[in-house]
Amino acid sequence: MSVKLSIGPMNNIIELIRADKHRLDILAVVASLQLPDCYIAAGFVRNLVWDYMHGFPPTALNDVDIIYFSKSLINEDILLAALCSSFPNVNWQLKNQALMHKRNLDPPYENSIGAMAHWPEIETALGARLEANGKIVVVSPFDKNYIFNGFITHNTKREKSVFLKRIEKKQWLEAWPKLQVKL
Repeated sequence: MSVKLSIGPMNNIIELIRADKHRLDILAVVASLQLPDCYIAAGFVRNLVWDYMHGFPPTALNDVDIIYFSKSLINEDILLAALCSSFPNVNWQLKNQALMHKRNLDPPYENSIGAMAHWPEIETALGARLEANGKIVVVSPFDKNYIFNGFITHNTKREKSVFLKRIEKKQWLEAWPKLQVKL
């Protein structure tokens, strides 16, 4: 059974991001790196929407997950140093999705969106980036608006046990008590 949460007029992910100056500044710094097929993903978008749906102010970012896709070797140490010089108090996570299939024991991914299609929760598989023209782009291998339905949804491409362990470890139901788990 779906329980729709009251989200009011600002039910657009891009509007939510634009209303958060800190997230906009982070998007700008990441865009300046000019990484291929690059997005800030996971909690950067997901938590912002869940906070809004619960009537909470944006919670602090415990990390910023940057994903990109490159078959060429990129020196991530240099990139992380540049990110830390702009935002030293951010826990930056930088992951080349062209390599993540090995860790996850999946067939090779074709791009960043293809990699997100294998993440344990559908609502986590959201990424945002800032284009050179100032446009914010939000992508997902799933329906982007599904996040507004109030679920944490198991992605059947991952083991159910992995999904359930993540819910427990990350304490999403404690932080956002109106959410429902959907297996």
